[in-house]
Amino acid sequence: MGFALWVDTTNGVAWAQGTQEYRVMGSAAVAVTDQFRLVDFRSTRRCPPDLAKSFAGFYGSLEEVNARLRERSPWKLRTTPFLATS
Repeated sequence: MGFALWVDTTNGVAWAQGTQEYRVMGSAAVAVTDQFRLVDFRSTRRCPPDLAKSFAGFYGSLEEVNARLRERSPWKLRTTPFLATS
């Protein structure tokens, strides 16, 4: 499993999209002060396309994503390197 993370700093929302064996397992959104759980992910939910320049990185597990959210350090956001939001 792997996870891509986007952070909407304006609205304080973190979006994650999970993949399993290169297949999209769905997306989830939580407050940047919250934590993701597997039950949050829905296969019919997609990250908003306007977050294309809010990509925070790839993570190998949901635990890594949540650890990054707990850090509370400034985000170094960049353009999404692939079209996962479409």
